[in-house]
Amino acid sequence: MHKPITLSRYVFHSLRKLLALVTKPTVQNNSAEALGLQPDKPVCYVLRNRSLSDLLMLENVCRKAGLPRPYAYIDADAREGDRAHFFLTRQEGLILQRERPKHSDTLKNLLQQVEEQEGSDVQIVPVSVFWGRAPDKEHSALKLLFDWNFSLGGRFRKFIAILLHGRQSMVHFNPAMSLREIVDEGQDHPRTLRKVGRILRVHFRQLRESVIGPDLSHRRNLVNTLIHTPQIRQAIEAEAAAHDITLVEAEQKARSYANEIASDYSYPVLRFLDIVLTWFWNKQYDGVSINNVEKIRDLAQTHSIVYVPCHRSHIDYLLLSYVLYYEGLTPPHVAAGINLNMPVVGTILRKGGAFFMRRTFRGNPLYSNVFHEYMHTLSTRGFPIEYFVEGGRSRTGRTLNPKTGMLSISMRSYVRDSRKPVTFVPVYIGYEKLLEVKTYLGELRGKSKKKESPLDVFSTLAALRDQFGKAWLNFGDPIDLGTLLDKQVPDWEDHTSVNEKPAWLKDATNQLAFNIASGINSAAVLNPINLVAMALLSSPRHALGEQELVLLLDTYCRIMSRCPYSAKTVMTDLDGHAMLRYAEKLNVVTKISDSLGDVYSLDEKTAVAMTYYRNNVLHMFAVPSLLCCLFVNNDCLTLREIYRVCTILYPYLKAELFLHWSEQGFMRVVRKWLNTLVDEGLITVDSDRVYYQPEQSSSKYVMLTVLSRAISQTIERFYMVISLLISNGSGSIEQETLENQSRDLAQRLSIIHGLNAPEFFDKALFKGFIGQLRLNGVLDICQTNKLNFGEEVVMVAEEAFKVLTSEVRHSILQTTKSQPVPVLEPDQQ
Repeated sequence: MHKPITLSRYVFHSLRKLLALVTKPTVQNNSAEALGLQPDKPVCYVLRNRSLSDLLMLENVCRKAGLPRPYAYIDADAREGDRAHFFLTRQEGLILQRERPKHSDTLKNLLQQVEEQEGSDVQIVPVSVFWGRAPDKEHSALKLLFDWNFSLGGRFRKFIAILLHGRQSMVHFNPAMSLREIVDEGQDHPRTLRKVGRILRVHFRQLRESVIGPDLSHRRNLVNTLIHTPQIRQAIEAEAAAHDITLVEAEQKARSYANEIASDYSYPVLRFLDIVLTWFWNKQYDGVSINNVEKIRDLAQTHSIVYVPCHRSHIDYLLLSYVLYYEGLTPPHVAAGINLNMPVVGTILRKGGAFFMRRTFRGNPLYSNVFHEYMHTLSTRGFPIEYFVEGGRSRTGRTLNPKTGMLSISMRSYVRDSRKPVTFVPVYIGYEKLLEVKTYLGELRGKSKKKESPLDVFSTLAALRDQFGKAWLNFGDPIDLGTLLDKQVPDWEDHTSVNEKPAWLKDATNQLAFNIASGINSAAVLNPINLVAMALLSSPRHALGEQELVLLLDTYCRIMSRCPYSAKTVMTDLDGHAMLRYAEKLNVVTKISDSLGDVYSLDEKTAVAMTYYRNNVLHMFAVPSLLCCLFVNNDCLTLREIYRVCTILYPYLKAELFLHWSEQGFMRVVRKWLNTLVDEGLITVDSDRVYYQPEQSSSKYVMLTVLSRAISQTIERFYMVISLLISNGSGSIEQETLENQSRDLAQRLSIIHGLNAPEFFDKALFKGFIGQLRLNGVLDICQTNKLNFGEEVVMVAEEAFKVLTSEVRHSILQTTKSQPVPVLEPDQQ
């Protein structure tokens, strides 16, 4: 039998109450539902190390959560026997303790009981207690003296750790495991006992790494390790030979590159950022809404995770790291542009986990090799990594075309060593009001991009007088790299050479990039501000009466609830009236009151800024808006005609907006949206499956028109490019010239029709559409570098024609035919 604890019940509970005064733990999974506990079966907790303070903490947490108490006896009716806890290891030594594995007598007794009594079971709940959370990054005895999470020491050290880290502690409950399930595997008692111990040891190790991170050696040692890998030694020799320098000089060069790149995690800096950012998110913002993190917490215990968020603001990096820290996960190592390695700011970012990279590796093979090896070291050691696949911040609010450089590095690293599974986690980050939006709009209108400076901090602080609403962070569906490669390249494991760049790498990386971008969009959030922006920007003159605007907002919420974009989509729970009040609070709308009621509008500057927030969720409205465009411009359509238009236009919408459906899946979504529009009374259908627009004098037609405007500018851009192609003729124009002409035409139309949307003439969108035409085989480039096309271009034009208003069609045709833009080749511009 387990020896009784020598402390009296009175002393134990006195110490428990004393500990409660100096601790304020964060607790994970502290409910019977989260743990999967069955009330008719006994519960026994297991702690990794024998520790009275850990047991006292556990007792406090269980009492507060209403869970079975670890200090009580397992048999609730007994006055003696085994208590409801045991330790996986024991410490030896009075002053300087050392950990020794030992099978607990309590575990032996419980296992024997389950083996002997058929139908009996015990629920084992592993619990980890973390006193502070910091990677072991120094070999200094002073810094490690009170770091309890990575190495054990004496009782005095633990006492000081509790005093220092008691309010930064965390208690993590793992779902219960059944002893009956393990016993039923039929092994003998010693083997079963060893298996239970092994399962628990693996669990505690994986959990510790997911919360604190793998052991991180001193930065100087990490750099030394990099420099002495075979790959870097070979690169150093090549550098010495290429530049006629000594090996010592080449090694110093490699070492300087490694020091320029490597992060320098500092726990004091993390704690400082935690305090500052907690104030920031709750003072300047209305907090942070976090969604879908549960699956990520489980993956962190077994996978190397690469977080790939969208990039909207400089504070994205701070927000994601803060959320992961807050959720009990290791803050990632974050790739940052070398332009952010500024005095003071760069030091803080580096100590917060940032590692720096140059904009290009071209012409510098030594730097490229050092960076690749650094990334490989992080990944194979299990460190979480974060980088922005869009490259720079989105100036339009849309998800940008991914840059595949970092993805290619991660993929080559995994192919080289795939023992640790790697998963990519798309992350949507959304703001209801953005610090940089005015700067972005200025850049879109032609202002040069401003170089980052430490003085930007003061301009940012000046802007903090405003209210910024809420920040939203939503985790998308993880993408397992091994599974993707198995599907794309069945023989990928045959290409493990360090220096080999397999032929399939580009296609596989492009597919991964698209999956990530569409995964980000699938996790987008419909918040009050982007819904108000969508409504007002779709209305004439960007103004609506309160009643009409509330009706429109409620309609948005209703139809989006019936046809959510994806299972990961998150939507505000505010109704139309509450959204308006919220938008007023953030000063993004103007209210004008008279005797007839209130009118809400956007002034010219605000309207331009609000296009950014609308574009965050434009992809969610793509299908209903496209269908509404069809019925605004056509009296009636058969189901076959609707499918034909959607089939032809979908590849281009998918490429620009990173829509996640396959072609077959898209048709099912179209049918679902048709049914929803019918149920809303926005269109009607007869028994022959012919769909009709509503009466043009009805309120339903007005609603249909407003819904159609979300995607209309995208279709207009498509039609401009096609019209210019046809106007110039096949084999008569180069791609760059076509891009410039399309941009100029868009600028002209924006003036004629009063469009306050700078992204309407964003050259990158025209370039993307032309690239997709080439990818689909509609265009090709001849030997003279001109664009050739056939009848497919006319077919695309005809279908785009059906979804545009007569006014826009007339403007485009007049410009491209009656007044053709002169063809200027790049060398003439």
